[in-house]
Parts: sequence; structure tokens; C-alpha cells
Amino acid sequence: MKARTVFYCTECGNETPKWAGKCPACGAWNTVVERPPEAAPKKSRGLGRAASAMPAAVGGSRRARPVTDLETAAEIRFPTGMGELDRVLGGGAVKGSLVLVGGAPGIGKSTLMLQICSKLCEFSKVLYVSGEESEHQLKLRAGRLNVESEQLFVISETCLGDVLETVAQEQPDVLIIDSIQTLYNDALDSPAGSVGQVKDCTMALMQLAKGREITVFVIGHVNKEGSIAGPKVLEHMVDCVLYFEGDQHSSYRILRAAKNRFGATNEIGVFEMEDAGLHEVENPSEMLLDGRPADTPGTCVTCVMEGVRPVLAEIQALIAPSSYGTPRRTSNGFDYNRAAMLIAVLEKRGGLKLSACDTYLNIIGGLWLDEPAADLAAAVALASSYLDQPVPGDLVAIGEVGLTGELRSVSQLNQRVNEVRRLGFKRCLIPERRSQTIRAPEGLELIPVRDIGEALRAVLRRRG
Repeated sequence: MKARTVFYCTECGNETPKWAGKCPACGAWNTVVERPPEAAPKKSRGLGRAASAMPAAVGGSRRARPVTDLETAAEIRFPTGMGELDRVLGGGAVKGSLVLVGGAPGIGKSTLMLQICSKLCEFSKVLYVSGEESEHQLKLRAGRLNVESEQLFVISETCLGDVLETVAQEQPDVLIIDSIQTLYNDALDSPAGSVGQVKDCTMALMQLAKGREITVFVIGHVNKEGSIAGPKVLEHMVDCVLYFEGDQHSSYRILRAAKNRFGATNEIGVFEMEDAGLHEVENPSEMLLDGRPADTPGTCVTCVMEGVRPVLAEIQALIAPSSYGTPRRTSNGFDYNRAAMLIAVLEKRGGLKLSACDTYLNIIGGLWLDEPAADLAAAVALASSYLDQPVPGDLVAIGEVGLTGELRSVSQLNQRVNEVRRLGFKRCLIPERRSQTIRAPEGLELIPVRDIGEALRAVLRRRG
């Protein structure tokens, strides 16, 4: 008789009696696979296995104490040696935290983790656990990155029990796991990288970090949708979730915080991949504006806030006559629905006939602009391409565009205009409602405008 099999989702672990293209629990497509009953992950089994795998010192009981009796040590946050990483983490790594670093293969996750070991080994003991490279391969990569320290211990291991035993023997201050998809608990029947294994191993590492005050960095791969491979609950278990982004054909990388219990999530760190590893880019605005064409229609510069850092970005637009009945709308690095709204506002309030044209919008440098302050620059770039008139090269546009065509003020406008002047721009288009409260730096002319029509007339010298 054929043994009964079950189907379960590799994203959420939900079990179903038959195969389906879409998981009925989490809604993910093509994630339901068939496994024998003993190999399928159990929802209630992972937590118990993880707890039993922990040393007694970690899993032991504790007494609850009043919050007023708790003390915060001065050295609870420490630098990692990479200023851009410290910025994204909120000022440095926190002792006893669990940080998940995700990204596409070859983006530089392992390079970043090995590079910070050089600084961390100056005041702490680091254990680097690799499940994807041998110890000799780690030595070669460490030599290329100039990472040499007697406080850095490396081991090539994938068994969770052996990793915990090594931690108990070495007593490190910082633990790096590369990667969580290769780690497995031999008490489970499912293979490494499955839902049950990832949840169980992450729970064990979380208890290790909280119980022994060890800072744990975990590297995770991303799937084809761009999210970290494994169940979504994995991101809820850790303290910080960092995404390492960038085009493999470009040398620049952007580190973002999707979750941070100890800081803000709107900070970014910018790196450049070189032969000797990752190099910090302290001024990303100059990098994003490098190679900007002069006197070319369809380009405009704006200033957005990434946390407390103002960043100048170039928005490019292309308007072309449509060859089909339905015009094409494409946006890269800019919200598609917001781009469609700006096109409608330009046609209704700006008098531009864009309904019969293909529209392409692109943000240079791989940056994603999700702030309304970029609306005005995007609208100016679209109008510039449609009218085939270049925007002055020394001008920056900042402001939110409403559905009636009015311009709304944005936050932290003083910091934005100061950054605009620091990078050599001489004119700045801003909403009129905030023009009286903004102090223009020396050498920068502020151009206050009330609506989108007035903005186009001021920048492109358009009549009507």
C-alpha cells in the first residue's frame, strides 16, 4: 500500500490534504510541496526542539523583576567598525541582539560580516560559523580582506548541536552564522533550509543571544520575490532585519533596515564593492549624481530624507508617442500608482496631453524614492521630456503635489536646502507655504511656487 503523503507550504508551514498552486493560509504561489508525514515540519514541534537543544544556562528559569530595578550598561551598544552599518543599526550593534542580514547571492553579505570582524576583534571574541565555505576558503577570503586577528575563530559546521557546543567551549562575544538556510537540527527529520529547520534554528539562536548576552549576526538568502527565504515569522523572531540591495552589474550597494527594535528603520547605508572588499560611501548624493547629463530634457534633481540624512537623487523621465491604443506606463525606483497620479495631474492641471504617450520614470543609482517630497521633481522631469526643454542644471525641486495641482510643504526643509547648497546647486523650487519660514543659505535662490502650473512656468518658461 502506498504511504500517505501530506502537502505543506514552504513559506508558512501550513499543511493541506492536497496540492494547490496558491497556499490557502499565506497566499504565496508555488510554495506547496509534497513530503512524507514524518518529513513535514510540525508547527508546534520547532519551539520545543529548539528549547531542548539549548544549554541549561540559557534555557533555565528566571525571576521576573520590576522594570525600575533593571540597569542599562553603558557599553550595551558598541561600534562594528563600519560607520554605514552602525548608522543603519541605530548607532551600533546592541549586546545580546539577533540581527538578520538578507540579500541576493553574491551581493556582499559574507564580505560585510567578515570585514566587521577586523574591528570587533579589537575588543571582543568573534566566532564565525560558515556552512557554505570550508575553513581554508574562509582563510583565503580573510586574507583578501586583510582580516587577521587571534580573536577571530572560524569553523565550518552546519549542525546546530555542534555549533552550540562550540559556543559553549569558546564563549564568544559575537557569533556570525553564514547562513541560516544551511543550519539544521538533527532532532528534526526535515532537510536543512525547510520551514521547520529555519524556525527551530533561529529560535535556538535567539535564546542563545538573550540568555548569554551574545550578539548574533545571521545571514539569510532571499527568494525570487526578494524576501528572505523561509517563513515570514523568521523576521518577527529577530531584533533587526537588514536588506543588502544593489545591482550585481553595479559596484554600489545599499543597506536598509526593514525592522529595528533599537533604532529607526528609515536609515540607509551606502557601500561600494571594490577588490579589497566593501568601501563606505559617506556622501551618497555625490555618488548618485555622478555622470548626470547637462542640458538634457527629462531629468531633474530632488532631495529626500533617509532617516536624518538628506540625499540628493536624480529622477529621469521619458515621454514618447504610443504605438498602441493603450499607452505604456513604467516606473523604476518610484511608486507606480504615484507616478500614474502625477501623469493625471499634469494632464488635468498642467495642460500636457500625456494620455496618448508612453511614460517611463527611472531613479538613478538603484535608490527607491517613497517620499512625497519627490513628487515635484518627478512632475518637472515628465514635463521637461514632453516639452523637450531641459531643466536648468543648477536647480533642485522639492515638494509634494496634490490632486488639485497644489504644492504641499514637506518636513525638514531647512536641512534639505542646506544640503542642496552644499553640493553646489544655486536654485531650489519649494512650496510657497513654507517659503517665509525657510532661511536660504548664502548662494542659494529659493523659488516659491503655489501649484504645478506655476512651477512649470518658472522652470521651463512655459506660457499659459
